[in-house]
Amino acid sequence: MPTETIQASNQFFRTLAAQVAAFLPNLLVAVLILIAGFVIAGWLGRLVAGAFRSTTHVDPTVVGPLASIVRYVVIILALLVALGQVGVQMTSLLAVLGAAGLAIGLALQGTLTNIAAGIMLLWLRPFRIGDYVEAQNFAGTVREIGLFVCHLETFDGVFVFVPNSGLWNVWLRNHSRSTSRLVAWSVSLPRDVAFTEARALLVETLRPPEEAPGVAQAEASLEQLTGDAQVIVVRTRVAPARVGQAQHTMPEMIRDAFVKRYGDAGEPKSIQRLVPVDNDPSRYLSL
Repeated sequence: MPTETIQASNQFFRTLAAQVAAFLPNLLVAVLILIAGFVIAGWLGRLVAGAFRSTTHVDPTVVGPLASIVRYVVIILALLVALGQVGVQMTSLLAVLGAAGLAIGLALQGTLTNIAAGIMLLWLRPFRIGDYVEAQNFAGTVREIGLFVCHLETFDGVFVFVPNSGLWNVWLRNHSRSTSRLVAWSVSLPRDVAFTEARALLVETLRPPEEAPGVAQAEASLEQLTGDAQVIVVRTRVAPARVGQAQHTMPEMIRDAFVKRYGDAGEPKSIQRLVPVDNDPSRYLSL
């Protein structure tokens, strides 16, 4: 091998070793910056979430997304600083990020759709943390609202991981948004029970509690009259959180009230809950 080639090879390896020796400290510092950035991002995210949850001035609905934004911002800043540490020029980096952002945006259209849907959910707030919502394919209590997904818990304790677009692009019912919910019962009584007394007894039995001011009083009206029975419809309003309890306790309350007043002869023949029909709710609009 010619002497000139050997000398050139030695010079190349010496230059490469010097460059590697000069680059390794910068690479090590960049790795440390990234590690510190992820640690600080997680710590700041938890700190922001804890601070927001401890105050009454911030809606719990926006706590999760705000903490996520803080965490992502810190991670991006750490990544930029680390790249600058290894000699990447910011001008070139921004150009590359622009092109990469376009390609990633086209590849992750569904993810970006979820982010846009999450922003709209936080802006318009059709539901909040703790509300029970029913969508086209999902139903449950909202436990967390994020930038990408929402966490729901069904009535039987099943965890549901719902993309934000699955709650934004479909119809949605919020069972907890109103201050009260209408509950109606059809009560079939013997004909020998005086209607006026029966109506007053039903209204008194389903009287709203004193701790619920502003809730309308119960109403009762004669719905149907047959040869051996009279059917009375009684309507009242309860707090959304008490709807389930009302469905279980009100039939027993009605039965016990009539048996106590009239004995076994006055026991209702049937007690059925009436569910408002979506296309004809007119008879429920008086309350």
